[in-house]
Amino acid sequence: MDLMKENRVIHPLSPVYDANSRVLILGSFPSVRSRETGFFYGHPRNRFWKVLAEVFEDAVPETIAEKKAFLLKHGVAVWDVIASCEIKGSSDASITNVRVNDLSVILDKADIRNIYVNGSKAERIYVKYMENQIGRKCIRLPSTSPANAAWSLQALAESWKIIRYNN
Repeated sequence: MDLMKENRVIHPLSPVYDANSRVLILGSFPSVRSRETGFFYGHPRNRFWKVLAEVFEDAVPETIAEKKAFLLKHGVAVWDVIASCEIKGSSDASITNVRVNDLSVILDKADIRNIYVNGSKAERIYVKYMENQIGRKCIRLPSTSPANAAWSLQALAESWKIIRYNN
């Protein structure tokens, strides 16, 4: 399969949340690696899990079960803004023909106090398609993607600490 060929892809991952979730973190769309591993932020160079471990002063979860338990333990819900799109490989820049996820799945069942987006693409999609419908603004955090090399792990963790203190 040519990963650089543009294909319509349907989001394969279910959101992670429970009734105790207070923070919602939205990415744009799962990378090829995340789709292959079957869980969010599956690329080994994505710093999402290391950043959250720093933020919550906890061990970095390794397995999918550990990652789910980590999120729920800390009141964090995770999903993506995009339900399906055309995308080349894992490139956010290539995303077109977006259909968004229905966030009421989470918002109707959890007392989400703040909605954060992981990077500028997620923010643009949220603002364009979801903000007015939901009636809530999002807070953009710097992307944990390895493509965002300008941000060190420590700088990301400092910026992301807002999710802990606004929880």
